[in-house]
Amino acid sequence: MATIVASADPITSYQTEGYCLVKGLFSKDEAKFFLEHYMELRKQPRGGDLAYETAATSNDPLTQYPRMINMHEWDEVSMKFLLDQRLKKILMDMAGSEPYAVQTMIYYKPAGARGQALHQDQFYLKVEPGTCIAAWLALEPIDEENGCMSVVPGSQNLPILCTIKSDTTQSFTDVTVPLSSEMRAVPVVMEPGDVLFFNGSMIHGSGPNVSKDRFRRSLIAHYATGDAQKLGTFYKAIDFEGNRVGLEANPGGSKCGQWVDQAGNPILELVDKQEHDKRDLRD
Repeated sequence: MATIVASADPITSYQTEGYCLVKGLFSKDEAKFFLEHYMELRKQPRGGDLAYETAATSNDPLTQYPRMINMHEWDEVSMKFLLDQRLKKILMDMAGSEPYAVQTMIYYKPAGARGQALHQDQFYLKVEPGTCIAAWLALEPIDEENGCMSVVPGSQNLPILCTIKSDTTQSFTDVTVPLSSEMRAVPVVMEPGDVLFFNGSMIHGSGPNVSKDRFRRSLIAHYATGDAQKLGTFYKAIDFEGNRVGLEANPGGSKCGQWVDQAGNPILELVDKQEHDKRDLRD
């Protein structure tokens, strides 16, 4: 299977494909520092780590190493990563203006852990106008065996799709978005220090970690484009000086896209999101 390769021209790649892969944006030593730092942080439970409550009785590897979210709110290392000038430069080149910093996440994904079904980040972050952008940093070698990221090139131009039920034996999330018959998810093989940037409407996800003893640790930052006026209710935005930005809370749109067949060709039809979700729950 073909894999995503480094972007010779990140701006063109982002504009035409919805992503760009920048090799070695951070050094291998920096990636190692981050890896060791977050493994140390993970030794102690923090607020919101509900998985720890069942860790003693669960066989799910994710209960032993649950992801951490918004570490920058209490961890200086995470804040420095979120506001790193290397990330800022590429984000500005791609989006045309200085973005707002919104979120940090660390995924541990130990051997045997489930992946995350195909989804769109904008479904959650609800940036309006504009979109969100992810910066996804590999902290170690990441490939298909240990559950690398896969992206659907060109899907950045789609609206937010209606979700359907996912296979929870393969995904820790219970919803996914369907692809048309013409779309394919392509794996992104990465080395420590590589960063994958992608548009908020880009469909992406990952499979399970089927390795015997390897982690797949990644550090992620999310941003809102600089023209944003609204942001999902549970998110807070800051500028690159670390100052809070007062964006209006956005509860989300009322429409979502579903695939329909028209004369043998898949097209997207916008439907009422609440009605679609009710129907999906009944099915």
